[in-house]
Amino acid sequence: MGQSERVTEHRTPAQVLATAARAAGLAPSVHNTQPWLWRVHRDRLDLYAQRDRQLKLADPDGRLLTISCGAALHHARVALAAEGWQSLVEPLPSPADPDHLATIRLGEHAGAAAEAVRRFQLAQVRRTDRRPLANTPVPDAALAAIRAAVEAERAHLHLLRPEQVAELALAASRADELAETDERQWAELAHWVGGPRPGTGVPAETIPTQPPRTTVPERDFGRAGTLAVSDNGDRAATYGVIFGEVDAPPDWLAAGQALSAAWLAATERGIALLPFSSPVEVPATRTVLRHLLAGIGHPFLALRLGVPDPDRPGPPHTPRLAPSETVEIVDAADAD
Repeated sequence: MGQSERVTEHRTPAQVLATAARAAGLAPSVHNTQPWLWRVHRDRLDLYAQRDRQLKLADPDGRLLTISCGAALHHARVALAAEGWQSLVEPLPSPADPDHLATIRLGEHAGAAAEAVRRFQLAQVRRTDRRPLANTPVPDAALAAIRAAVEAERAHLHLLRPEQVAELALAASRADELAETDERQWAELAHWVGGPRPGTGVPAETIPTQPPRTTVPERDFGRAGTLAVSDNGDRAATYGVIFGEVDAPPDWLAAGQALSAAWLAATERGIALLPFSSPVEVPATRTVLRHLLAGIGHPFLALRLGVPDPDRPGPPHTPRLAPSETVEIVDAADAD
């Protein structure tokens, strides 16, 4: 019997893969669009881009969609590892179908290591916090661990110097200004933001009641939320850019896995991670970020890393789609 056919705890490979696909729904995604579809087969799990949840105006090339799907791919791997399974991942396995982003097969089953179980637990508590931070620097050991997590996923993390943070701030402001002048893009953003959310989008309770006093301005959602914020700033925050050597779908997919890995590493160490996608959505500001990298790489996301305010509880989790909307059982009737 091959490794991919092995049954553990009376569960078939299809059941194991279906569980991982459902767990991947916890992954972060741009505006919480969750733009992925998993198809469960008897011997494999296929990941597809779900184009009807793509930001067609802000993300016409599907860069952020693919990064989001990469985060879901990493979450599926984390879920499998927590059950003791090695994941055999083939990225972009169908050249004729660019929406087919990855295939996962089961490798060896060696039992779950405590670290793998802990990482899956972190995936369940990870959240997006847009509030100001404590005035406490991020420990060097935490930054090193976060960078190592990114590098392990074949991407890179450049930590910005103070003068580069000022350039990032200008790029973020300019990206917001350009978006506000585009009525169609503004309407697209409004579709995903605010109010009660049935399963996707950014609900009001995760949006600050007023713009936080931060060095790099957060995205202007066009409406205030209900998340109370303090008068703290982010003077002690560290900013960085996840980048790759090539600006192509395989690298976007790797960047998404790197984002997920970095976020879990940050969460484990009590560090709040906030991604900034607006500067990479606009070609002109994406060029600014590439300048920050000295032209040696292509920027995929900017990050803010900081110690959360200890006097405030964590913000609520964003909603998630029902698994039936993101996981399809194709030819494995025993996967339910």
